[in-house]
Amino acid sequence: MNIHILEMPIDFGASRHGSDMGPSAIRLAGIKQRLESLGHHTERYFSPMQISPQEYEEIGNPKAKYLKAIVQANNQLASEVEKAVLSDGFPLILGGDHSIALGSVAGLSAAYQKKGLKLGVLYVDAHGDFNTAETSPSGNIHGECMSANCGYGLPELTNLYFEGRKLDPKNLCYVGLRSIDPEERVLMKEAGVTAYTMSDIDRLGICEVVKQILRFFRKRVDAIHVSFDMDCLDPMYAPGTGYQLPAGMTNREALLLMEEMAGCGLVRSAEIVEVNPVLDVRNQTAAFAVDLVARLLGETIY
Repeated sequence: MNIHILEMPIDFGASRHGSDMGPSAIRLAGIKQRLESLGHHTERYFSPMQISPQEYEEIGNPKAKYLKAIVQANNQLASEVEKAVLSDGFPLILGGDHSIALGSVAGLSAAYQKKGLKLGVLYVDAHGDFNTAETSPSGNIHGECMSANCGYGLPELTNLYFEGRKLDPKNLCYVGLRSIDPEERVLMKEAGVTAYTMSDIDRLGICEVVKQILRFFRKRVDAIHVSFDMDCLDPMYAPGTGYQLPAGMTNREALLLMEEMAGCGLVRSAEIVEVNPVLDVRNQTAAFAVDLVARLLGETIY
């Protein structure tokens, strides 16, 4: 495949800083060389983001902090993602915090509407990111990005890049959830998203969960975007992330999930977010991010 690697060094959407250095950590961990070793071609490798550093931006609305800068950066990302898809490329976005899902999904949605195809999103995350400015306890936009993509929240977010909803929530599937705010949970159920929590993985096993996820997408969509937040992993395997919650996915579960998603033949784009080198140990979280992307793009053990 022709891979368009887009770096988004932004941490405006989170409370803990440092994930803006995530793309460079993943780059240093050898993402380009790993993909090319699998036979892929790196079509482009750059950052479309042109905004001032966080220290020079205003927080603005305390319930949607740094709204103006985040909207600006995500509009820039959306444009490049749309171009990549329309040229039959594979957009691979490296974050940064998860607020970049606003731009990636908007760009994908615009492109697939033009192609007449249905988009689905696999959201691998410990959190739902389905708050709105009214329900968010922190005001961090990385916790409001998927609700906005599904049409809930501030108009600046729901109408980012183009007016209207970017994703049908019935085509959104979560896996790895283990921290959801009470009002956020209500909105997710109202919207009709599909969700597999860590309790589901414990109860059913990762193999059964993956089988159900694949059946879910095959019935509904033509193309899948995989949005992978490193905090879905247990901190034992990913210490370099801003939200270290116990009882997360193991490295083996995550690798199997990526390998099985690759095998379904519907994955057309991906992003990996929340690698924070400030909190990491010898860049091991970034190195594992490279392992995950490689499995998603065809690498196998044997």
